[in-house]
Amino acid sequence: MLNTLHQGIHFSERLIKTALLPLAARLGLAATFWLSGQTKITGLQIDILGGSPLQFGIPQVTDGAIALFQQEYRLPLLDPALAATLAAAAEHILPLLLLIGLATRVSALGLLGMTMVIQLFVYPDAWPLHLTWIAAQLYLLIYGAGRLSLDQLLPRRR
Repeated sequence: MLNTLHQGIHFSERLIKTALLPLAARLGLAATFWLSGQTKITGLQIDILGGSPLQFGIPQVTDGAIALFQQEYRLPLLDPALAATLAAAAEHILPLLLLIGLATRVSALGLLGMTMVIQLFVYPDAWPLHLTWIAAQLYLLIYGAGRLSLDQLLPRRR
């Protein structure tokens, strides 16, 4: 009886560590960055919360997003239009990769870089939120996408 209970607990711990925790990290990060990216574009609207109608078209960065990078974000060394375009692209491509668990470590690293830029140059007082993102990003960087991912299905080079 105790052996069966111990095996059940071990199975539950392994399931959480190798499947559910990385899936939760991937989904949480993907939703956060996707929603942010959706505020920067027109032409392609996929509201994952279901409040807006779907719109499939060619995405274009909004004038408002460029103005935000000019007036509020003011990143050093980057033209605001280029910065807005790069951010919008990253906030759509990297979350999609996280969602399906493909190139997860690369995607997490990209989002970690974005998070550090946001923390250092844009919203330094938002460190509690950014620390939460960083924890999930570091988990995915270190342990990978988990069992419920395309990364797990692809053959690995040794």
